[in-house]
Amino acid sequence: MRSSLIQETCMPMTRRRAAALMGMAPLMAAPSLRAADVFPSKPITLVVGFGAGGGTDVQARALAKAASMALGQSIVIENRPGLSATLGASQVAQRAAPDGYSLCMTPATLFRLPHLQKVPFDPLKDFTYIANITAYTFGITVPQESPFKSVKDLVAFGRANPGKLSYGTTGKGGTSHLMMLRLEKMTGAQFNMVPFKSSTEIFSAVLGGHVDFSPEAAFGTHVNGGKLRSLGIFLADRVPSRPDTPTLREQGFDLVAKSSWGIGGPAGMDPKIIQVLQDAFQKASQDSDFKRMLMRDDQPALFMDSPTYTRYAHDLYAEEGKYVRELGVKVE
Repeated sequence: MRSSLIQETCMPMTRRRAAALMGMAPLMAAPSLRAADVFPSKPITLVVGFGAGGGTDVQARALAKAASMALGQSIVIENRPGLSATLGASQVAQRAAPDGYSLCMTPATLFRLPHLQKVPFDPLKDFTYIANITAYTFGITVPQESPFKSVKDLVAFGRANPGKLSYGTTGKGGTSHLMMLRLEKMTGAQFNMVPFKSSTEIFSAVLGGHVDFSPEAAFGTHVNGGKLRSLGIFLADRVPSRPDTPTLREQGFDLVAKSSWGIGGPAGMDPKIIQVLQDAFQKASQDSDFKRMLMRDDQPALFMDSPTYTRYAHDLYAEEGKYVRELGVKVE
């Protein structure tokens, strides 16, 4: 009898407790749900691994302005150059919460540098890849008065006169340096590499006759101004802004520089937040002011959504490792 009474007394209590707990469940889950459902509710920081005022920084600011309009919240640019443009991204991956409020620019060096030297990040594990935006157009440019009219001319001279021609790059292991090493290996030509701190210094050196040519990006202003001539670009296709400039592939050299940049964040971001950011940056990539900047810098639009960009990042990491090993490049 007592046992039956206890059961009858406890059953309502159990049901009441269960009902109460069920009622509390949405409240317990509410913070995480609200974080994704109302994102963003405050300004977002985008860390750029290049110095303020440079070409990439200007592009990033134009993209951030357009994305801010799409999101309804401001995106604040924070410049953290260093470690071949990966310092800022590395710090975001290591220190920031994966809540979508700390983002970083993800340059191609993120996938090459680990093959060249010890780095404090793993590009395959430490990042969320939100969207790829564009790619740099690297090209071989010479002074207007240069006797070389094509990449074939340059290669022929470099083969017949090993080490007589010099070119400027932004450093050992950079995209332009690796492209030239691959060109040398492919053709037997030999050129002398001279490192500089920036593309601005490189083009000044070319115009001043201190080096013979440049394989760097951001050459558009000098070519448009009639001071330099472009012999060829390291892309799969010609760019709309320069329809008369052939690719190296068209000239018989199968070399394509995959040097894109995109937007990422720390690993472990909420898929709903990734979707919101991806959609905003896709819309921003179509902004007329941003597209004019890409056209000015001879850069193609190369938007990839998060799944596509993530696969691309893994493939590029493997590809960069292959080329670094084949060329035997190491950065001390």
